Amino acid sequence: MSSVLLKIKDNVSQVMIGKEQVTELLLAALAADGHVLLEDVPGTGKTVLAKSMAKSMDFSFGRIQFTPDLLPSDVTGLSYYNQEKGAFVFKEGPVFTNLLLADEINRATPRTQSSLLECMGERQVTVDGTTRALDRPFFVIATQNPVETLGCYPLPEAQMDRFLMKINMGNLNKEQERQMIDRHIEAQPLETLKPVCTLAEITRLQDDCRKIYVHTDLRDYMVSLVQGTRKYTVGSGISHTVTEGISPRGTLALLRASQGYALVQGRDFVVPEDIKTVAVPVLAHRLILEDVPTSQKASLIDRLLSSTPLPTEDWTRP
Repeated sequence: MSSVLLKIKDNVSQVMIGKEQVTELLLAALAADGHVLLEDVPGTGKTVLAKSMAKSMDFSFGRIQFTPDLLPSDVTGLSYYNQEKGAFVFKEGPVFTNLLLADEINRATPRTQSSLLECMGERQVTVDGTTRALDRPFFVIATQNPVETLGCYPLPEAQMDRFLMKINMGNLNKEQERQMIDRHIEAQPLETLKPVCTLAEITRLQDDCRKIYVHTDLRDYMVSLVQGTRKYTVGSGISHTVTEGISPRGTLALLRASQGYALVQGRDFVVPEDIKTVAVPVLAHRLILEDVPTSQKASLIDRLLSSTPLPTEDWTRP
């Protein structure tokens, strides 16, 4: 693992317990210059993890608490008339930052959720016909509760497709939960976290991620996986077919996430295990199946992984 990523991981582990895999996926998304959606029931540490990441980097930080009455202008900003200047002045919204925590994003209406589409996809904001670029890096960590939770709206497919990964937090086992109690009984570890890397270091890291070598056979393997989602008939107890397979944006997301995870593992080349590790977080949430829970979408991706031939090669850079 690169020294920068290792420092961030160690810093986050001072607060988070038993979330090493989740943290590594989050770091892979950061290196790949993508965005992450954290999903689970309330109380599993989604917001704490996002804030731990923010405090570990010397970033400007913005937070939006999504609620049903939130307006798009509360996200992107708005123009108002300044009487002293005698002109309209743009007031920047919280998206003008390096790391944005979009907390409980699916409690807002789809109209407000969609205000993030341009920000996440093109790193810019257009208000009143004027386009303003966002600073680099721009990293969105969104949290959401399961759709079945009271007061939640499903995210539009276009919004879901903007997230490089969707990660489920999961619960702690008995030993991890006891360790959490011991650590927090007299302290608040989140309050004592300090930045361990600079903005410039993360920017260089993202540039390096694009240079991670991907063997031609692995490129073919990724394409075969994506193509498989577009013609796959779901069997083994699931009586649905895929309404929409993975989009070309999803293909590039699989590539970038694999490069990012290879970097997290300390390699300058991708191996098949990198692709298999990120495949479900990258691909499952992009599938469109009517009335099929995410867990079954993940099973579909797992089946594709096991059924798609993978040639044996030396994956290192020639």
